[in-house]
Amino acid sequence: MKPVAEKRWMIRECDRETVSGITRDIPVSPIVARLLANRGITDSVAAGRFLSPSLTDVSNPFLLKGMEEAVSRLCAARERGETVCVYGDYDVDGVTSTALLIHFFRAVGIRCFYHIPNRLEEGYGLSDAGLRTVAGRAQVVVSVDCGINAVAEAELCASLGLDLIITDHHTPGSLLPRACAVINPLQPGCPFPFKSLAGVGVAFNLMVALRGRLREEGAFAGRREPNLREYLDFVALGTIADVVPLTGDNRIFVKYGLRELSESPRAGVKALKDVAGVADAVGCGAVGFRLAPRLNAAGRLEDAARGVELLLEEDPARAAAIAAELDASNAERQAIEGQILSDALDRIQNNSAMKGKKSIVLASDAWHPGVIGIVASRMVDLFHRPTVLISLQDGNGRGSGRSIPGFNLYDALDACAGDLVKFGGHRYAAGLSIDGACLESFIARFEEVSASRLSAEDLVPVLRVDAELLPGEVTPDLANAIASLAPFGAGNPEPLFVLRGMEMAQRIPIRGNHLKLRFAVPGGMLDAIGFNLAGKVGGLSGAVDVAFTLCWNEWNGRKNLQMNLKDIMQPGTGAEKC
Repeated sequence: MKPVAEKRWMIRECDRETVSGITRDIPVSPIVARLLANRGITDSVAAGRFLSPSLTDVSNPFLLKGMEEAVSRLCAARERGETVCVYGDYDVDGVTSTALLIHFFRAVGIRCFYHIPNRLEEGYGLSDAGLRTVAGRAQVVVSVDCGINAVAEAELCASLGLDLIITDHHTPGSLLPRACAVINPLQPGCPFPFKSLAGVGVAFNLMVALRGRLREEGAFAGRREPNLREYLDFVALGTIADVVPLTGDNRIFVKYGLRELSESPRAGVKALKDVAGVADAVGCGAVGFRLAPRLNAAGRLEDAARGVELLLEEDPARAAAIAAELDASNAERQAIEGQILSDALDRIQNNSAMKGKKSIVLASDAWHPGVIGIVASRMVDLFHRPTVLISLQDGNGRGSGRSIPGFNLYDALDACAGDLVKFGGHRYAAGLSIDGACLESFIARFEEVSASRLSAEDLVPVLRVDAELLPGEVTPDLANAIASLAPFGAGNPEPLFVLRGMEMAQRIPIRGNHLKLRFAVPGGMLDAIGFNLAGKVGGLSGAVDVAFTLCWNEWNGRKNLQMNLKDIMQPGTGAEKC
């Protein structure tokens, strides 16, 4: 099995009437109208909301099934002086969800504490050991970013006298846990219109609903009412890190949340930005590649509670110390990740049995369970196949899987459920537990499922191109227009364009298989950077076709247009229309 070298370019066809209708009703250029249409926005009202999102447009939290019961129980806990435990997950989504609710509960007078499971000792989600730990201290448990499949654990809560409120966004199983309230937009019968919230988005909706009820009851008479906007920095962090679609409610949360992150007065957020080298306005890239990995690092290797402590810390000196710890953990995580990736690649390249397979499942007792999910993502990037990596310890395995478009990983694991102790997740990412004795059977079954559901075309990555341009159309005005569509991420990808027959005037190699390029165009040059494309460009000559995104590059006070190359090929190779 070799890494995938080629990509299919699929050029989106758009409806001219839709584009004309948008440009007629709102002041946008035809190219922006086309980009909106490519994202499923087909009328001027939806286009206006997309370009100018407002917090007043988010969905009513009480449309979430179970919200009324959850709010009533939390109001009762506040009135009675009961203690609430916020039980979170150890990833960024879970950490931010936990910090958000703890901060809010404290602000409104609810006695509370939190519990984040240790990945190595307790594993994912609600557990027997974790619940018994909190049972003596709390009367109510609120799960965040976990719990939707904790059927047995919900029964344990009942036997321990704990009222359980589940807030989650993962795919429910066939049987829901019996709890005081279950809040998940994906559960059957839930009328909430937006189904793609992150765990922190569900927690934020609970907070919004609870504040509204407390306001109705006069709870803020004579005291400061919490400003919900100030919590959107937590929501943006968790939403971007969990790679949920940045559409609908998520787009609104992230748009305003990035502003809060950029200006946040929180000591913990400031310290996190300092160690990550984020000094300017915070964008999705800074969250995804700088802030989130550091916040996530402790949970992958040690104790994710340090991430919660950082977000809640008010003393700048203590916050700086915790942030430095997380930065060191992130460096350690990167080193471990590199070792596991190297080992996994060796296993694939030196194993003839992998040839022709449509899936990758590898296991080792030398792999750290907290890092294999990241490595699985890297393997998907390299081989474009659904991948599951499993860490074996004492005959038991903990696995993390990542998938590709066209292959629902959760459904595939469901088809392999007979070989698994448990599993959970969604279409593109999932976790599992397995008895080592079932490993070979699972590998065979997962490949069987993959082979039956994936075609040869599915195994070639696709670049979905928004439009072909002429060199004269790559202008500052276009870059500014593109910026109006931000924030970019899953569900709202950065616009992708194609230029044909471009002459490479200059090539400048950069360390790490990267390079800078300059293309000759009438009247000047266009600058470009190609990450991981040096090897491919080395085999090309003369004019080339390029697929790219366009942005402003700012360095040392200078600002210039830059194409970020996503692929490059000889002219005439062709592109399909979709």
